[in-house]
Amino acid sequence: MTDIFDSIYELQDRRREVELGGGDERIEKQHEKGKLTARERIELLVDKNTFVELNPFMEHRSTDFGLAGVKGPGDGVVTGYGKVNGRPIYLFSQDFTVFGGALGEVHAQKIVHVMELAAKTGAPFIGLNDSGGARIQEGVLSLDGYGHVFYRNSIYSGVIPQISVILGPCAGGAVYSPAITDFVFMVDQTSQMFITGPKVIETVTGEKISAEDLGGSKVHNTVSGNAHFRGNTEEEVLDMVRTLLTYLPQNNKEKTPIKNSTEIESDYLEGVVDLVPFDGLRPYDIRKVLECVVDKNSFMEVQKEFAKNIVVGFARIQGETVGFVCNQPKFMAGGLDIDSSDKAARFIRFCDSFNIPIITFEDVSGFFPGVKQEHGGIIRHGAKILYAYSEATVPKITVILRKAYGGAYVALNSKSIGADLVFSWPNAEIAVMGPQGAANIIFAREIEASDNPEKTRQAKIEEYREKFANPYVAAARGMVDDVIDPRETRIKLIQALEMLRTKEEARPEKKHGNIPL
Repeated sequence: MTDIFDSIYELQDRRREVELGGGDERIEKQHEKGKLTARERIELLVDKNTFVELNPFMEHRSTDFGLAGVKGPGDGVVTGYGKVNGRPIYLFSQDFTVFGGALGEVHAQKIVHVMELAAKTGAPFIGLNDSGGARIQEGVLSLDGYGHVFYRNSIYSGVIPQISVILGPCAGGAVYSPAITDFVFMVDQTSQMFITGPKVIETVTGEKISAEDLGGSKVHNTVSGNAHFRGNTEEEVLDMVRTLLTYLPQNNKEKTPIKNSTEIESDYLEGVVDLVPFDGLRPYDIRKVLECVVDKNSFMEVQKEFAKNIVVGFARIQGETVGFVCNQPKFMAGGLDIDSSDKAARFIRFCDSFNIPIITFEDVSGFFPGVKQEHGGIIRHGAKILYAYSEATVPKITVILRKAYGGAYVALNSKSIGADLVFSWPNAEIAVMGPQGAANIIFAREIEASDNPEKTRQAKIEEYREKFANPYVAAARGMVDDVIDPRETRIKLIQALEMLRTKEEARPEKKHGNIPL
């Protein structure tokens, strides 16, 4: 007679079989490629002994193209929930040892189930992607499965944070879900993303390119902007995911956690004046100013290698998470182009979705000129920044460090598009354009008629600078709330964030706006 222990032993045997995935030989091949298994990745990501697996015994039910009788433990994906830094998260981890991680009907059902639980309970959702794409043997069912995943990525966008980690070659439909999520992480040399692989491209267009050069981590972090972070190893990347989560709330109804701030020497920043050259044409690294102002070692840059003329990322000020959007004079004089506009706008909208205050450090020469930019749609792309700032209702603070010219001044969180507070350093120039350009246009005839055109030009430049290109004209009209000592920048930001903590602001009721995509 069978007793309960026989059933328990059978359960344990079945669970061991599921946990082996594609078997020892395929696991060994995974390791030989320098890749971890689906379960090893989960162990690295979540807090110890917190992962709870769901639907481990689900398997495909396909019989076509040789799949009849073929075992596929867990249908190539591990799903469930756990904790990261003590807070709940939901996840899936694709198992490349089973069907190459390809997505089929049941595979998709498992992912959809945990996505829905994440949304219902208000917790971040993390996808550990290692997939060859759609499971061809299942035909349209696999495509339908992708559709269900994409749909939930979209409707849960702005509701719960969604993070994608690319841990192998991801092709076709496998890359569209990550593209909808908030942040994409990649691993050097082992992660790739592309719609069509190198062989298909060579067949169709005749172009020869390696998988790494087509869609590797460097390409997507520096050229396409499809990824936000990259690391040397899977361990490093998964640790970066854990760090990112410390800055984020669980969902759109919560505020970010306040972390015990690291002590800094003083809120009065004696050395900050040496970091920014007085001459508006001289470059400097805005990151040094940022690191001086925020809590020690708290700045986590997003898309560090893409559109380097703007710097965005998370930091803490007295333990509170803030999002920073900063011009970078080290590249393109801090001017705004197509890529930097997209980068900034998307980051601003993420912060607004999840109640993260936005601080803008402004030192902008304008929108970058050129035929390539104009024909590429700089008008449309630049409008995204205007739209994103105008739409955002979180606390919004701007500090003008040195120069703010033209439409770029308006776009970068000016009072006219909804900034709560605008501060300016005393040497800042706020004008329609730089004094040199303005003088050449306004006083062109006088300069030309002068006995000494160059001397006259310099005199007119100084006249324009004194009359318009300083913060006091804007301050007199209420466009700048205060002209501050640069050394008091952190103090002013601490006071402003504390004052704005209870801010509430509504927008006209509507289904949604139509951002100029």
